[in-house]
Amino acid sequence: MTRKLAVASLALAAALAVSGLVAHAATDNFFAGKTIRIIVAYSPGGGFDAYSRMLARHMPRHIPGNPTVVVQNRPGAGGLITSNFLYNRAKPDGLTIGNWIGGLILQQYLGSKGVRFDAAKFEWIGAPVRIHNVCMTHKRSGIVDLATWRAAKAPVKFGGGRPGSTTWDIPRILINHTDLPTKLIEGYGGTAPVRLAAERGELAGVCASWEGLKNPWAAALKKGDVKVVLQLVDKPHPALANVPLAKDQMKTDEGRLVLKTVVHDIGGSLNRPYSLPPGTPKDRVMILRRAFDAATKDPELLAEAKKSKFDISAVSGEEVERLVADIAKLPAELMATIKKTFAPKR
Repeated sequence: MTRKLAVASLALAAALAVSGLVAHAATDNFFAGKTIRIIVAYSPGGGFDAYSRMLARHMPRHIPGNPTVVVQNRPGAGGLITSNFLYNRAKPDGLTIGNWIGGLILQQYLGSKGVRFDAAKFEWIGAPVRIHNVCMTHKRSGIVDLATWRAAKAPVKFGGGRPGSTTWDIPRILINHTDLPTKLIEGYGGTAPVRLAAERGELAGVCASWEGLKNPWAAALKKGDVKVVLQLVDKPHPALANVPLAKDQMKTDEGRLVLKTVVHDIGGSLNRPYSLPPGTPKDRVMILRRAFDAATKDPELLAEAKKSKFDISAVSGEEVERLVADIAKLPAELMATIKKTFAPKR
């Protein structure tokens, strides 16, 4: 190599290094003085809302520039208003994060008319907890355990949202794949209004996450006004060792497979993911992913979570991305069975 060429090469390397440093500094400075919105797809007072507000308190200090993070609730259509807005209208600048239920991703592949997004194109930040789904009932209904549920003379009413929400999906699976007398009352905007309806005696209860129900119903659980009557998990939750498992109530292996796919796998790990609009710059996506990872390991957040009795078992953005891709690969025969399970009752 000639001296002239060597000097030119060194100059180019130096320019690239400076360029990289400038780009990195620009990325680090982008969030300074900005406000990030976490748009929660469900009502205030529910599990999605509570986790998002806790994250908003602790995530900013892990983002370069220490931006403000605020939470806005945008309930409606079982989460589709938020997910569709995020995909089609939100600016892909890293300042709008959506928090909506992963069950809607399955609805995309089932051909739901309300879905106006391609889940594979979202940028995924992560999910704060792997969910343990349960069915809980209020004593006013007279359903206090699996035996009283099975012996009920009329179908036991559970409140739900829309297809893709845990509160909707679980009762539909129980109706189609067990002998438990069950009726789904649709149209609720989240677990908070379902809980209130159960307390008023309009419903027997709700099927949703233990993580999202145990805190707002803590006093009722302690008094015995509310009971956990069924678990929809592979293995019992440590706090619910004596509560029966739904997989043991399934009439067929087909039902067990639907339960595992929809509730255990998708409904467990993909229950509360955070996502960014398609086209968000990759460097900002990575900053927010790493900030999320750091926040969910932050001693201050973990101390608050422990005090508030919130479980933290985070799923990284990379893992969420892989899980979303796996849904697209589900066998056609299984998808047909799931679609039949969720089809409206004639």
